[in-house]
Amino acid sequence: MFPRMNQLLAISLLTLVISQPAWPQEPGAVLNGDIGELTKGDVQKLYKVPPYSPYAERSFPLRPLFGDTHLHTDLSLDAAAAGARLGPEDAYRFAKGEQVISSTGQPVKLARPLDFLVVADHSDGMGFFTDLIAGKPELLAVPQGRKWFDMLQAGQAQAVTLEILGTFSQGKFPKELYYGPGNPAYRSTWERIVDAAEKANDPGHFTAIIGYEWTSTATGDNLHRNVIFRDSGNKALQIVPYTTLPPLGSTNPRDLWKWLANYKEKTGGDVLAIAHNGNLSNGTMFPLIDSFNGKPIDRDYAQQRAKWEMLYETTQIKGDGETHPFLSPNDEFANFERWDKGNLDLSQKKTPDMFEFEYARSALKNGLKLEAGLGVNPYKFGLIGSTDSHTGLATADSDNFWGKAAIAEPSPDRWSHPFMTNPKTGTTIMGWEATASGYAAVWAQENTRVSIFDAMKRRETYATTGPRMIVRFFGGWDYDAKDAQSRSPALAGYTKGVPMGGDLTDASAGKSPTFLVAALKDPIGANLDRYQIVKGWLTKDGKLEEKVYDVAWSGDRKPGPDGKLAPVGNSVDVANATWTNTIGASELGAVWTDPSFDPAERAFYYGRVIEIPTPRWTAYDAKYFSVTMTPDVPMTVTQRAYTSPIWYTPAH
Repeated sequence: MFPRMNQLLAISLLTLVISQPAWPQEPGAVLNGDIGELTKGDVQKLYKVPPYSPYAERSFPLRPLFGDTHLHTDLSLDAAAAGARLGPEDAYRFAKGEQVISSTGQPVKLARPLDFLVVADHSDGMGFFTDLIAGKPELLAVPQGRKWFDMLQAGQAQAVTLEILGTFSQGKFPKELYYGPGNPAYRSTWERIVDAAEKANDPGHFTAIIGYEWTSTATGDNLHRNVIFRDSGNKALQIVPYTTLPPLGSTNPRDLWKWLANYKEKTGGDVLAIAHNGNLSNGTMFPLIDSFNGKPIDRDYAQQRAKWEMLYETTQIKGDGETHPFLSPNDEFANFERWDKGNLDLSQKKTPDMFEFEYARSALKNGLKLEAGLGVNPYKFGLIGSTDSHTGLATADSDNFWGKAAIAEPSPDRWSHPFMTNPKTGTTIMGWEATASGYAAVWAQENTRVSIFDAMKRRETYATTGPRMIVRFFGGWDYDAKDAQSRSPALAGYTKGVPMGGDLTDASAGKSPTFLVAALKDPIGANLDRYQIVKGWLTKDGKLEEKVYDVAWSGDRKPGPDGKLAPVGNSVDVANATWTNTIGASELGAVWTDPSFDPAERAFYYGRVIEIPTPRWTAYDAKYFSVTMTPDVPMTVTQRAYTSPIWYTPAH
């Protein structure tokens, strides 16, 4: 009876499905032969019946993963010299959401765990300072090592830090004390870093990515890159990090790219490099003229940089690197958390002609011009943020900011202490100028090393200055207004176009590119002010242009005659370090069409999401420690996110 009933039910189901024309049969599909064996899965495969669950069988990422690709522990020379006492093991515990005790003896915990972390300790001198603190006999046998150890014992940690950093940045670090390739202690340190990542890695829940920071500081200019491995320890341990001192190292990025290629060839693995934010490079991070040979950037440089450096760290503790008021005078949000006084050690003052070659937006524009001449765009990078914290604590939240280094962990006077000063140039960066920023957001399908790395490689990433807002950005030719009204804009986003990091080509006659944007506020953060699209393009006569468009915003504001949108307002109570979400919107979405598109002109577009004003970390410090800061110290901040660009390239 029951087998017969099953057959009848199956026949009825098949008849019902065949009578519905909505989903055509797949080419070449055949029945099982015995109709009684037909299952619901068979019917779906045969007739493409979509599953009831709208999330089943989706092949695109459903949520962003938030992490930090640039965190230092006590194994970094400068971090340990500045008081860091947390190792990579502690860093991973903290990133996973555990409470730890900071280097200054204070309990600290994240509001929410991170999804992934890269412990990126400096390549040069890795592990040296921890051994110096421990009084390792080999180091004390060197006069300079003994001197620094005695200074540490006498409580002169800050003087030791400045002396060590100065000798290293100027290429005068004693070779007898140098931890690098060929040194057993250096190898042991790398093994510890890899082992910590292997033990912390928990695929599907938390990803510990193996990496390090290549620490090129040629004449004090910051050309650092964070090297990120796709692989596990069995491959990463076949090498040691590439350093900067010859003959086994170099400060020239071209040599780093050769090392990356050698790693890939030797191990069969994969690796990429993320350029450190360039505002301390004094015009050398995104050159048109190669600072190492004085010649114009050539095709080989462009090819190698495009191959290995598909991401750029556009915001972190040492300032924001999107753009600068000097470069973007018509952008009212360009004056954000600026560090523009000098290079990394302040040995050379900044001059305005350097800005163009330090910031993301101008680099993206110059990339269009270089591509037109060389056939390759060396600056075709996606955007991320990270902390560059030297405390072992990946904190980017304003109400939970633990500073750049251990000596800048929460205290009543950290705002008024110089972060760095150079008497020779008369230049000082104050403690309050440190920026509580940022995180890397990655649209990966799974929380695994492979999935996160692959998303980074395709540039499906965005930077956030701390808040964990969810941001989508798609480009295509056929989006319409109703696509922005969907509760799942990604369905239309991926179906009709490309996500952030992608490319548009072959403009149809009379069509302009359309962009689908969507943003949701951080669930425990501030409302959103506006969603902007930044466009840069190369005109037919070879000029580089840029324009910022407001495409979605909160409230009933209307753009003025100049096209500018009025400020959203300010609900910050500075004295109490709080704000209200009585202004702004919890979500924003729109479809925008470029009104000045020319199919013959190269262009890029990226999204910028602006929050309503909130208290800056200095306001939280002022309230907690009951201190009054000087009028030049900002007390509010407009947090933001930057998406990776979408590029348009003419077909011919």
